[in-house]
Amino acid sequence: MKVILLENVKRLGAIGEIIDVKRGYGRNFLIANKKALYASKENILEVEKIKNDLSKKDNEKKKYANQILEQVNGKEYLVKKLSTENNELYGSVKPTEISKLIQEKNKLDIKPSMIQPIKEIKSLGKFKVKISLHSEVDAEITINVKSEDTIQ
Repeated sequence: MKVILLENVKRLGAIGEIIDVKRGYGRNFLIANKKALYASKENILEVEKIKNDLSKKDNEKKKYANQILEQVNGKEYLVKKLSTENNELYGSVKPTEISKLIQEKNKLDIKPSMIQPIKEIKSLGKFKVKISLHSEVDAEITINVKSEDTIQ
């Protein structure tokens, strides 16, 4: 399926590019989230006309992402969880939890889908977490997991 990108998409392409993607990905993700249009002749002509506007919007999103980057990059957030004697957690620290933590501390709205732990957080200690703010802007924070109480 051929689609025209309406914004820069990581590992796919830039604004205005016509790319070939699998039908389900194109229809259910790119077109549903208004990141792309079907590559018909009319749509190709329309995207050529509005390409400058799309580039300006993308640059504004990138500036906003850079502002957030300055506020969170390199910061450490403390999470207290119940743990066993072996320093293992009951459950794990999920992106939704990290998102709420950043919302409380920095008053920033970061969606859980933007948060990508480098490895699953299932024990006590410090963990690096990558936050994808924009297709070209990534922040990295540290999650410090400490024990709330140990249960025998």
